[in-house]
Parts: sequence; C-alpha cells; structure tokens
Amino acid sequence: MSSKDRLPIFPSRGAQMLMKGRLKGAQKGHSLLKKKADALQMRFRMILNKIIETKTLMGEVMKEASFSLAEAKFATGDFNQVVLQNVTKAQIKIRTKKDNVAGVTLPVFEWYQDGTDTYEFAGLARGGQQLAKLKKNYQSAVKLLVELASLQTSFVTLDEVIKITNRRVNAIEHVIIPRIERTLQYIISELDELEREEFYRLKKIQDKKKVIKAFKEKERLAMIEAGILRESQAQNLLDEGDEDILF
Repeated sequence: MSSKDRLPIFPSRGAQMLMKGRLKGAQKGHSLLKKKADALQMRFRMILNKIIETKTLMGEVMKEASFSLAEAKFATGDFNQVVLQNVTKAQIKIRTKKDNVAGVTLPVFEWYQDGTDTYEFAGLARGGQQLAKLKKNYQSAVKLLVELASLQTSFVTLDEVIKITNRRVNAIEHVIIPRIERTLQYIISELDELEREEFYRLKKIQDKKKVIKAFKEKERLAMIEAGILRESQAQNLLDEGDEDILF
C-alpha cells in the first residue's frame, strides 16, 4: 500500500480508535449530505416544472396583452405620450423574502400594489372597456414576470448549490472514506505484525530458558555422579539461575 493512498499516522491503538471515529464521522457526513442533495434535487425539479408552466402561461398572457393593446390603440388612438408624461410612480412594486431549503437560502420575490389606479377614469370618452382590459392584461403579465424572476433566481441558486453538494458527496465517498479505510487497514496490519513479533520474542525467550535449564540439569547430574555436590546443594544451584532473559 502506497503512503499516498493513506493518511500519514503512526500505527497504535490510539490511532486506531481515532481512525474509527473519523470513519464514522465521514460516513455520517456522507449520509447527511446525500439527504441534502436529494432534497435539493426534489425542489429543483419542482421549480423547473413550475418555470415551464409559468413560461407557457406567460406566452398566452403576453399574446392577450399585445392584442388588447392593439384594440385600445384602435379605439382611443395613440396614448403612449400621455401615459409617459403622467406616470411618475409605479403601482406594482416588489419585495423580497427568504425561503430555506435544506439549509440553502433562496430569494423569493413578491409583488404588491402601492397606491390606487390613477387612470381609473381614463377612456370615459371612448375606448374605456378596451383600456380597462389592457390594464388588467398587462398587470397580469407583470405579476407573472415577478413570479418567473423569483423562480429563475431560485433555479440558478439551487443549480450551483447542487453542484457543490454533489462534489462534496463524491469527494467523501470516493476519496476521504476509502483513504480512512486504507489507513485503518494499515494500522490493523501493523498492530497484528507487532503482536506476532512479540509472540515470537516471548517464544524464543521460553526456548532459551528451556535450553539453559536443561544444560544446568545435565551439569548438576554430572556433578552429583562425580561426587562433587550433594543433592541439596545441586538443587539450590539450579534454582539460582532462573532469571528472565531479554534480547
């Protein structure tokens, strides 16, 4: 296993517990980000369908408004200059709110009417019905434009956030979690190797002790046979040599 495929860490029991905690945290984070991405995708598709419906309706409303403008001009003549000279303040205004979707703040535009219609008596001489229809149709068009602008803004914002969230999900799933798992496997393998080395060392110590004990027993028997030592002295001599051997 290459050192680039895992985290640089010294293999120990503490490091093993640390990696287990990080792995659990990464898996939990991946699960939460996946749920967030799913919620954003659901809202994204809903907004997309709403945009398609609104644009289709917008085409019909604008067609009706353009036709009513032609009717009003035919009935009352050209009134563009009169409107431009007298209109000084907008009647339909926009205010913004915020909508929260899985921790993502989306701007929402709302229209509201400020004041009354200053041209409610326009067209009393002629063309009053056509002018009323014209104002109503273009007011509906403005309201739809505000709604469409709100949907388009939310659509662009969600699209960017979904891309970022998906990149994070993929990074955790394909980079971070596998790297932590490989690091954990490396730590476990190193600890197992250390345990095997310790077991082998202890086994060699025991074998060394057995060899020394057998040699001393043989030496004791030889000295007893030669009459150099008595049985009790030879036994004490054998007991004095039982010390731990480290190497």
